[in-house]
Amino acid sequence: MSGFTDLKVTRQFIDALDAQGITEPTEIQNKALPILMAGQDLIGIAQTGTGKTLAYLLPIVQKLKYAQGIDPRVLILVPTKELVVQVERVFAALVVNSDLRWVALYGGIGPKAQSEKLEAGVDVIIATPGRFLEIYAKRIFVTKAIKTMVLDECDRMMDMGFWPQLREIQEKIPHKKQQLLFSATFPEKVQRIADNFLLFPQVVEVTPSATPAATVSQVLYAVPNYATKLELLLYLLLNRPEMSKVMVFCRTKDMVTQLSEKLIEAKLGEVRIIHSNKGQNARINALDEFKEGKIRVLVTTDVSARGIDVVEVSHVVNFQIPHQHEDYIHRIGRTGRAFKTGEAISFMDVSEKYHIHKIEKLMNQFLITSDLPGDLFVHTTPKSETIEQNRDIDWQKRKEDPNFKGAFHEKKFLINSKKSKKTSSFKPKKRF
Repeated sequence: MSGFTDLKVTRQFIDALDAQGITEPTEIQNKALPILMAGQDLIGIAQTGTGKTLAYLLPIVQKLKYAQGIDPRVLILVPTKELVVQVERVFAALVVNSDLRWVALYGGIGPKAQSEKLEAGVDVIIATPGRFLEIYAKRIFVTKAIKTMVLDECDRMMDMGFWPQLREIQEKIPHKKQQLLFSATFPEKVQRIADNFLLFPQVVEVTPSATPAATVSQVLYAVPNYATKLELLLYLLLNRPEMSKVMVFCRTKDMVTQLSEKLIEAKLGEVRIIHSNKGQNARINALDEFKEGKIRVLVTTDVSARGIDVVEVSHVVNFQIPHQHEDYIHRIGRTGRAFKTGEAISFMDVSEKYHIHKIEKLMNQFLITSDLPGDLFVHTTPKSETIEQNRDIDWQKRKEDPNFKGAFHEKKFLINSKKSKKTSSFKPKKRF
């Protein structure tokens, strides 16, 4: 028998999975489904790409069975609009043979169409916390029928400061409900949510928290500055044709725009960008083109680091090392998905060594630094960039030691010390 049949998944949903080429449950699905079907609260810890979205959607649709009434019965909360769209797509493909209704609530577009769907009646709401509260305040729907609540990518929600909104939402929905918390990492702040919201939860952890996928090989280059990072990226794209579907991550929107312009000029393949200032349709279109293989390079911020399911991303490039260290795990999880192999390449300047050490500690493994290609042109670091790097290093030292005053302060102290020594040995001449 099929593994999904053993898990008591009904035929209509097995047929929907077969149509997508999904024939066997993943480890997180095998472990979570029996617990969730029994109605227990659950904490699921799993890397991205392990099938955790289906791990909670399958038992939800099994319990809902068919459309009923007009009030929502399930609330799924995720941190970003991209994740709302991603979960919605998985849900839509799963319920293709049923009459279950849903609505996706997220910002970036007007709430009118979303509100009209709610008024017509839905069974499931998939939403970001902010948009959910915004539309709830209009009294368009009631929450009394909600019996299941999912918090997906919970660590990211806490990083983005959603704790107050999550508490407010908890006050607006029934206390008696099944609650599911899914996360790729389980830091203390996620434990805080679990302690406050879940009742005697079962814990399912298919991999140690913050462990990168075994199918992803990791390469680290020590690169002195932005210009050399750009040279190295262009060099790799030119000389490695196997880099056919590449996600390049930057920390800021400005860097995404700047870097994409350089890549477009180099004419090494089609390039698109995704960041929070791009319109929702533009972001979805760019992602769809990337999925279809029409784009070689997708340059993005960490808005695409989680929940974006793109099959066969050949490489992830960390053009800048993330300051939220868990985001490194999520970034490199974009490749090596569905048990395929992938490669994550990271460029580290001197100010980013601190973050690499923190990432290594988080993963409990060391990254081996590779030599730069011998024929790569290495630029001299401009004075302005050196100053910026030194400021970052000062901030890092100050974070580790609050008494640290900074390199500028130390330099000033040494100058003053020399002056004081000269002053102490100076003997004024007699005037008379």
